[in-house]
Amino acid sequence: MLKSTGLRWVLNPRVARTRPYDEEGRDEILSLPAFAEAKHEITSWPGYSATPLRRLSRLAAHAGLGDILYKDEAERFGIGSFKALGGAYAVFKVLQRHILATKLVTVSSRDLASGHYADLTTSVTVTCATDGNHGRSVAWGARIFGCACVIYMPDVVSAGRARAIEAYGAQVRRVGGTFDDAVRTAATDAAAQGWQVVSDTSADGSFEAPRDVMQGYCLIADEALSQSAGVPSHVFVQGGVGGLAAAICAYLWERCGGERPRLIVVEPHAADCILRSVRAGRPIRAEGALDTIMGGLACGEVSPLAWQILGPGVDACVSIDDAGAADCMRLLADGRCGDNPVVAGESGVAGLAALLLACADTQAGADLGLGGASRVLVIGTEGATDPDTWRAIVGRRPAEVIAQPGR
Repeated sequence: MLKSTGLRWVLNPRVARTRPYDEEGRDEILSLPAFAEAKHEITSWPGYSATPLRRLSRLAAHAGLGDILYKDEAERFGIGSFKALGGAYAVFKVLQRHILATKLVTVSSRDLASGHYADLTTSVTVTCATDGNHGRSVAWGARIFGCACVIYMPDVVSAGRARAIEAYGAQVRRVGGTFDDAVRTAATDAAAQGWQVVSDTSADGSFEAPRDVMQGYCLIADEALSQSAGVPSHVFVQGGVGGLAAAICAYLWERCGGERPRLIVVEPHAADCILRSVRAGRPIRAEGALDTIMGGLACGEVSPLAWQILGPGVDACVSIDDAGAADCMRLLADGRCGDNPVVAGESGVAGLAALLLACADTQAGADLGLGGASRVLVIGTEGATDPDTWRAIVGRRPAEVIAQPGR
């Protein structure tokens, strides 16, 4: 069904399915009570609505599965990806803490968006490294809540993604090398300038911001369960630095306990740091240039904070090649299997592409426990966040593909 030069997977021999989530203080990183606060704030933002959960029933039948549930994040707050939930919420938390320390008053998102505390927020500058989507969310949050913003991007990231960030009033600075080099440069400059790092990884030693980012991401799982008839058997979720995967894992682990779905993390072959880490039982870097069309997943180091949850939480890791991702974009766009067309970006299709490739491989399907009774949730993490790149891969403009409401 998809073109690919090979699927790689590893099962996690250290997965802790029967041990409680709060063992070893994981609830100090992410927890349902902290999520309740994040949900209260995010759902109060103008333009909030739950993103669709699309049933890809005919595609599931082709793959020999009971059902495929596609959580489509393409229109989240108009940002184009799931990242809108994390970066912007973390910006709010940075400013909330700043005002609490300055005026001893706790403010809400609405308080900040009203401009009532602009005399304090305008003195704050937030910064981060990005391959595109996280920086766009941070820049959007900075504009909404009234602070300055500087975003660091690797040189290889497209000009279209940089322009999308600059449209929110942020300054974009280019960095030679990889995403991980941009992370280090942002942290160094922030320390020198007194800026606040709003990172989605704790590789720079930060804790609060990546925790807040992940807490915002938990809303995806919360919405999906409320939209679905029951808990899915499997969840395929993209890797990157691990923030989204850790958020989904933590939410389902704490809410469902030992009955939680099997969690499979998906990465590009060229940026498979979580797969390598699961195999080794400790964080391991992905070597090389991290060259992949799945730019949002081109990360060489797993976030240490996310790893505390993923190390014992993930059931398996899968890596795929660019050909599989590109073909999956085209498959969704043209409704090749009879389901409604969907606009999904290069990183956005990774979970679904891995699922379809695993179903086509007898050994992978058996190892991952996939079969006719499986109800699989996949996270469509982005739409056409770079329309020019999307058109080059799919052969049409995103506007030519009409995504119908979920069924």
